Order: sequence, then structure tokens, then C-alpha cells
Amino acid sequence: MTGPAPAADLAAFDAAHIWHPYGPLPAAPPALPVVAAEGTRLQLADGRELIDAMSSWWAVAHGHRNPRLTAAAHAQLGRMSHVMFGGLTHPPAVQLVRGLLDLVEPHLDRVFLADSGSVAVEVAVKMALQYQRATGHPERTRLMTWRGGYHGDTRAPMGVCDPDGGMHALWRGAIAAEVFAPRPPDRGAGPGEIDAYLAAVDAAVTPEVAAVIVEPVVQGAGGMRFHDHATVAGLRRICDERGLLLIADEIATGFGRAGDLFTSAAAGAAPDILCLGKALTGGMLTLAATLTTGEVAAAISRAHGGLMHGPTFMGNPLACAVAAEATAIIAEGDWRGQVPRIAAGLRAGLAGLAGDPRVAEVRALGAIGVVELHDPVDMAAATAAAVAEGVWLRPFGRLIYTMPMYISDDAEIARICRAMAAAVAAQPEPAR
Repeated sequence: MTGPAPAADLAAFDAAHIWHPYGPLPAAPPALPVVAAEGTRLQLADGRELIDAMSSWWAVAHGHRNPRLTAAAHAQLGRMSHVMFGGLTHPPAVQLVRGLLDLVEPHLDRVFLADSGSVAVEVAVKMALQYQRATGHPERTRLMTWRGGYHGDTRAPMGVCDPDGGMHALWRGAIAAEVFAPRPPDRGAGPGEIDAYLAAVDAAVTPEVAAVIVEPVVQGAGGMRFHDHATVAGLRRICDERGLLLIADEIATGFGRAGDLFTSAAAGAAPDILCLGKALTGGMLTLAATLTTGEVAAAISRAHGGLMHGPTFMGNPLACAVAAEATAIIAEGDWRGQVPRIAAGLRAGLAGLAGDPRVAEVRALGAIGVVELHDPVDMAAATAAAVAEGVWLRPFGRLIYTMPMYISDDAEIARICRAMAAAVAAQPEPAR
């Protein structure tokens, strides 16, 4: 039996053959080989240990190899790992959906179990379009959103990502042209500014709009911008007045990440369609859910015989079993103390960076900390500086940010903040 490959061999093979997100082949800088993970830590092939300050793209809320999630996975593996969902069901799916319905607004009681966040958004778009056709509005064929958003990398989600500043400008002309409102006012805007913004959104609605889709309160990969609950509530009113569906993409913000269990509900803007993912399984397996109302489901079913979507791994029993346990962890409520504690640590630990000449803004909300620079981040320099501090960060654009795991202790939050400061210090100072 051969032992594990040396770190250099892993990195070399990866660089030659394996594509990584949003990057060239070979990757630049090369990917770091990870051989194990436990709690908040990643173990590299060369023996180094890093705090996973990204929660592995915001999904591993409760820690790597969480004992409860691991036990749920092992138990389900002893029964079955997969069975088709067409014409069949199973206990893990029922248990998961029961747990979800205990957490969400009561009217969101119809659930489609998909296999990734992007697919959850694809399904939400299909729901909205099928609903409008089913209720006598075939002219409503477009989605409306605001600039600065991100909803995934498959075809329909790309169409509602920011068309200029996002990652999908390359596909302009090849994907549907949706309706875009300006970026929402930043968090802390006054009532007058919010009202003026909402009036502009209302004026931008065209007869072709079927639904409005947004990331409520936090715009994630489109720029890590925060906005007010009142802005989201205003969108709900516009949708009600116009007969439009409101789709809340809470794949990143759901399950407490931004300080609320679900930001749309906390804003008093319960959506017609809710997209969940990432922390749904505690980051152990890929699974997503699109929730909607009985009214939407009934209209689609009467008119079209069903929702026209069916992924092969829809309702995967193994993923559902883990997600049911992760949902139970959220329902127990420890996050209600963990997230505010993390928020306080991030605010305190990052406050000193506000005066750095390279820094445009420092902000924190829930278990999210952001340092926005004036200039694009030198990713190689920032990553090397953070790794030297024992922390894994993944900057993008002009942002050095963190989404720590809920189990992170105060010392780890302080260390993450020091690593972010080191990443800032590794950047060139702006020309005067």
C-alpha cells in the first residue's frame, strides 16, 4: 500500500490537469493541497494548519467533521446513499422538510430539493415563469433584480447577476437580458433615500417582469454590500402591488449568517419563493432547497402538470439525512449567541484598518467581516500574508473578507482579523 502523495506531487498534478473556480489552467497562484479538516482547521499536505476563515465558501457553519453531521452520514450510508426521487420518497427527505417547515414562514410549505445553490435559483426562476403563465400572464417572461447581485453560475442565475461588475459579462448577448434596478442604498441609509430608491425601482418595472429576485440584506459574491431591512420590505410592497412574485436568494444569508435566521422574514418581507443552500448541510454535502407557497404550487400543477425540472440527485437521501441534522442544530439556537459574539469580535478586530490609506471601508454584519480596498487585491500577496498568519482567506475584486464558522472562538476571530490586516499590509499603497 502506498502512502499519501507528497505535497509537491499533489500540487504539480493539480496544476497540470485540474481546473479551479474562476481561474486559468494552471491555477495562479497554485492551489494548496489539503489532506484533512477538523473543527475550524484545515491541515495542509506539508503539515501546516490553517483556520478556515471562509467556512469553505460559507457552508461549513458548524465545523469540519462535526460529530453530529458525521454520525448522521454514517447512519444513512448503512441504509442507502441514493435512490431516484421520481416516484419514490424516503425518511431523510421527509425529516428534512419537516425540520425546514418548522424554521421558515408558515406559508412556505412546498419544497423542491435540488442539488446545488445555482440549481435552486434555476428552479425558482422556472417556478416564477410557470406561475405567471398558469395565471394568465404569458407576457411576463423576464426577471427583475438590482445591480451588485450574484445568484450562481448556471444559465438563468447568470442572467440576474450584475451584468457589468459581476463574473458573467463575457456572456452578454448569449443569456437573457433581464431588468436591472440600481444597486440598493448602503446599510444605514435614511428613510428618504430608501423611499426614493424604491420609487425608482417601481418605475423600472416593465409589463414583461414576472418576479423580483434579490439577496436580501447582504449582497454576497457581487460585492459583499449590506443594505437595510426596510429596502427589502419595500420590494415586498412593490411585488404585492404589481402582482409579481418575490424570490429571496438566501443561499448565503440563511440559517443565521447575517444575524437573522432568514433575513427576508426578519425584514417583514416573507417571499413567495425562498432559495436555501450552503449551510443547509453544514457544508458536508451538496444540497439546496427551493421553497414556495401552496398557491404557486397549485397553479403550476393545474396548468402544466408539474414543475418542469428534475435533477438526477434531487432529494439525495445521504445529503437529506445530513441536512436534517444540520437543520436540527440551527433549530436548537446556539447560533443566536455565536453569531453576535463573532460580529462583535470582527468589529473590534477590524476597526483599526479603517484609517489605512489602502482601505476604502470596513464593515461587519453577523458572521461576515469585510475590508474593501480602493484598488483590486493582489490575491497572491494577500493569500501568502494570511497563510503566514495561519489563516485561509480567499479575497476577490477589491475585497478581503471573512465568513467564520459559528463555532470559532474569540481567539480565532482575533487571529482572523490579524490575518486580514496582514493581507492589507501586503498590498501596495495607493499612488498619491
